[in-house]
Amino acid sequence: MVIEFSGGRIIVSPQEVLVKLTTGVSLFAMADDLRLLSAGNIMVADAGAVRWHLSLDDANQLGDIAECLGIDIA
Repeated sequence: MVIEFSGGRIIVSPQEVLVKLTTGVSLFAMADDLRLLSAGNIMVADAGAVRWHLSLDDANQLGDIAECLGIDIA
């Protein structure tokens, strides 16, 4: 699944997420390392030493990601 958002594109598969930002930066995370937060529509990746978060445009994008990954929104 590909989700367009104001900062670029999010490519989601059941196992992983790849974020391609318009600035040329790419962020990658495995599904097990992701959390989705309804407060602020935020996707958080935490794989120990590597951490990043991304603010999405709306709750629909967050819901689409949750559905594809099969994870809950906190």
